[in-house]
Amino acid sequence: MANRRDSRIEPSFEGSPRAKSSEGFSVSEEDRVVPGSRKSASKGKSAKAKSRGRGRGRDRNPSGLLGIATRPVYWCFVLCIWGGIAVAGIVVYYGAKMPAATTWSVPDRAPNIKIVSVDGALIANRGASGGEAVGLHEMSPYIPEAVVAIEDRRFYSHFGIDPIGLSRAMVTNLVGGHFSQGGSTLTQQLAKNLFLTPDRTLERKVQEVLLALWLEHKHSKDQILEMYLNRVYFGSGAYGVEAASRRYFGKSARDVTLSEAALLAGLLKAPSKLSPARDPKAAEERAQLVLAAMRETGKISDKEYKTALSAPATRAPSYWTGSENYVADTVMDELPDLIGDVRGDIVIDTTVDLNLQKLAEQSIRRLVDESGKKLNVTQGALVSIDDSGAVRAMVGGYDYSTSQFDRASEARRQPGSAFKPFVYMAALEAGRTPDSIRNDAPIKIGKWTPDNYGGKYYGKVTLATALAKSLNSVAAQLTMEVGPDAVVEAAHRMGIQSDLQANTSIALGTSEVTPLELTSAYVPFANGGYKPDIHFIQRITTANGKVLYEGSTGSAPRVIKADIVGMMNSMMTGTVEVGTAKKAAFNWPSAGKTGTSQNSRDAWFVGYTANLTTGVWFGNDDGSPMKKVTGGALPAQAWHEFMVAAHQGVPVRPLPGTWKSTPSDTIVPDEIPSADASPPPAPPAAVGQSQPVAQAPAPVRQVRTAKPAETVDAGGFDMPSDSGSTASIKHPVPPGDVGGPKKRRQTSILDILGGG
Repeated sequence: MANRRDSRIEPSFEGSPRAKSSEGFSVSEEDRVVPGSRKSASKGKSAKAKSRGRGRGRDRNPSGLLGIATRPVYWCFVLCIWGGIAVAGIVVYYGAKMPAATTWSVPDRAPNIKIVSVDGALIANRGASGGEAVGLHEMSPYIPEAVVAIEDRRFYSHFGIDPIGLSRAMVTNLVGGHFSQGGSTLTQQLAKNLFLTPDRTLERKVQEVLLALWLEHKHSKDQILEMYLNRVYFGSGAYGVEAASRRYFGKSARDVTLSEAALLAGLLKAPSKLSPARDPKAAEERAQLVLAAMRETGKISDKEYKTALSAPATRAPSYWTGSENYVADTVMDELPDLIGDVRGDIVIDTTVDLNLQKLAEQSIRRLVDESGKKLNVTQGALVSIDDSGAVRAMVGGYDYSTSQFDRASEARRQPGSAFKPFVYMAALEAGRTPDSIRNDAPIKIGKWTPDNYGGKYYGKVTLATALAKSLNSVAAQLTMEVGPDAVVEAAHRMGIQSDLQANTSIALGTSEVTPLELTSAYVPFANGGYKPDIHFIQRITTANGKVLYEGSTGSAPRVIKADIVGMMNSMMTGTVEVGTAKKAAFNWPSAGKTGTSQNSRDAWFVGYTANLTTGVWFGNDDGSPMKKVTGGALPAQAWHEFMVAAHQGVPVRPLPGTWKSTPSDTIVPDEIPSADASPPPAPPAAVGQSQPVAQAPAPVRQVRTAKPAETVDAGGFDMPSDSGSTASIKHPVPPGDVGGPKKRRQTSILDILGGG
């Protein structure tokens, strides 16, 4: 047992007196969980000192410096790898949200509607783009050069994304502390305009890059640049270089100069803010930067640069001021009914003569400028139509830029005496002639007394004289004779489309009409009795020349018999030669009628030759009275100026009709039927007119003599007889209030003042 105990091997610890062998287990001071004694602490300090000594020794080692230098490179490399993975993930994520690339296609450009005059001159461009697409080879070469110089100098060398430009923009923005430069290329901008919203999000930016790469793959650089220039926004509602050139310079992009191209290119940075229509100074300063960029990139020489600086772009004084835009608006209103939806660029050939349009506009504006304040007139309108119904000119107001309301085709105003030709026409169709006699004297119709202008009366006059002198008394008498319904029917048959009130006051034009429809209703007088379709559009084609619509060339229906046309033209010629429109006369056979509504609120003259029918109106939008302006004043002057210019070099043609007056020394009235006479035969109905129903004649009253200046009640008009005496015929009293409701007549109205 003792020997076995002595032979045991006991564990020992270093430093212990019992430790006899170094090969046994041992625990040093550093291995203790709880610090040891003070001696152990001193030993720990000694170990730390040795450790620091070993560290200083490694710092002096060259391999340590290399480690410090390579460490940032290493971490940058790691970050790049992870950043690339993250970017790839983002691209894959947002790219997966997009449709398959095989389905991508460049969307069609918004259709442009090019409206041209009868000789092919541009009237207006309409549509979302505001201008037609212009090929890169067609536009001024300065435009693409200026845009590339200021927007994307490496356009022809990058692959849709410009890393150099992007890096430069990032550095500039970081140094400046704010976003001042963008790194998008023209291809990226096109991709954004074609496919994306303007939102500044990471998703949109990723999609923009992908689409830019696709565009570069599918299209050439020139094709991309052409698409960009024809779609990008240039401010003030102009999309594309053609619309912008028209907007700011009044010319095509084909004719743009160097300084003008620089101004256009400068707008792309901030189209609305830099628009010369808003801030001309800022636009010019930006244009100078563009010129400097062009010189810097070698696009222009120093001489061209200096020349362009000394001759800055001349901007159009105002946009859309031309009266031809009233025509363009009317054309756009008619377009859907002719071809439906517009799906591509189209060209509309109109009937308007742009030279005549400008002449009409100048005349209206000059007269308003000269007489506006003095006569309290602010607006005017003019419509001119040829014998085929083609509108050759239409001015809808003083200035389109300040008011787009078309007073020629939309404003309904009282025509006054300009409506009387339909009264006289109805009377002629009822058997009267221009030589028929009526007594021009004060009359009373119920509570209404239709006074002549100026209060002057002429006694016994022919219908020709009454129309030439625009006698209200005679017009009212004729309306009573034939009935308001016959007058309304005649006016509608001739071309009036507005609702007309069938009352006696219609004789003086109290029902409102537009200048366009009133003028169109005079056309049958000028062309021999035919009513053509009034039209502005003669042809519509695609940009490639395919015909989508062709105006009809069919014959117009006859609405007046030839002998009635001759009589009317004979009478209305007197208006120009000796009547109220003498200021309108010129060296062509012409006829027409003036009109003035109550208190000179409206002044009209509608006249015609065998070549053109032209109507003119002056007044105020608020209906305020002018200062004694009549149809024989401003309207007749404007008509004269326009028609003289329109007929220069045109062979003179007589008005249709051969009727001649047969005057005699003694005034012979129309036949007076007796009380027991049978009803007069109904007059032949003109084409488009219903046959009137014959009614019983009124009984004859006791003969009496009336004083010339006496106001005679409509219940018993005095009529001259063959023997010089007068006979009075009983007639029902027509409606009393002007514009009041119509009363149904029980008996026919025969000739009452010497009539037949």
